[in-house]
Amino acid sequence: MALNLKELASRPERFSAGHRACAGCGFPLVIKMVLGSIKEPIVAACATGCMEVTSTIFPYTAWEIPFIHNAFENSAATMSGVEAAYQSLKRQGKIDKDIRFVAFGGDGGTYDIGFQSLSGAMERGHNMVYVCYDNGAYMNTGVQRSSATPRGSHTTTTPAGKVGKGKQQYRKDLALIMAAHGIPYVAQASVGDLVDLARKAEKAFNVDGPAFLNVLTPCRLGWNVPADSVRDIAKEATDACFWPLFEVENGKWKVNYKPKNKIAMDDWMKQQGRFKHLFAPGNEDIRREIQEEVDRQWEALLKRAEEA
Repeated sequence: MALNLKELASRPERFSAGHRACAGCGFPLVIKMVLGSIKEPIVAACATGCMEVTSTIFPYTAWEIPFIHNAFENSAATMSGVEAAYQSLKRQGKIDKDIRFVAFGGDGGTYDIGFQSLSGAMERGHNMVYVCYDNGAYMNTGVQRSSATPRGSHTTTTPAGKVGKGKQQYRKDLALIMAAHGIPYVAQASVGDLVDLARKAEKAFNVDGPAFLNVLTPCRLGWNVPADSVRDIAKEATDACFWPLFEVENGKWKVNYKPKNKIAMDDWMKQQGRFKHLFAPGNEDIRREIQEEVDRQWEALLKRAEEA
């Protein structure tokens, strides 16, 4: 039977209440869905970032499982070592438990600073899951741009003003890059659809080899949106085809959701303060180019799925 929210709710909490995340923050939902997706014991690692600093305020922790905090750049490397040690102990007959391994990182610690350790872990074939909670910037250190930041977004290092119009470049397509590693499972998910996220996490933990999940997790501060709108904004990102939901299983692409009534990027962006400047007179061309690029990438995704 397919995993559902009722079954998830009946499972023991592996990430407790009382953490210090902002009201409305999406990453606690990501953790809960991922850790609750399977019943087996899990060991987690987490790169420095919002997830770590708000969940492990000394002497407290919200993690109800074995948890390792590591540096910004090496969440995947840390979990690679833990998984390798586990495999060695199993071969020696010193352990017989079925244990799963997951590494978490924000987009700064995944797309950028941690990309080398992530790529290495995937290429070596460690039996682990890597989860990126993508909020589109270095939010923990003051909203600086990352390679996940969308074009036109205002950040403290790509400020919008008389000279700049926000970030000039389009975001990196990390899920596509991970799929190019030839690993068993890659998926894109969102806090806007928690059942889809949990089912993909369950799949990721049950493949033989490495798996990667990229999860859209809006930051209400960096995106400048109301605290109670985070999940709605994430869902509308999918309806606008900016953040499609898809999975790649053993090289075969599958689109999980095709919006019946596609939302225009203008309608999605105008709800977010980080794009406010794009709606001033004279920026129509930038918004048109953003829409054209989203449309191009959506069509490319559909083509990959058709050819699978």
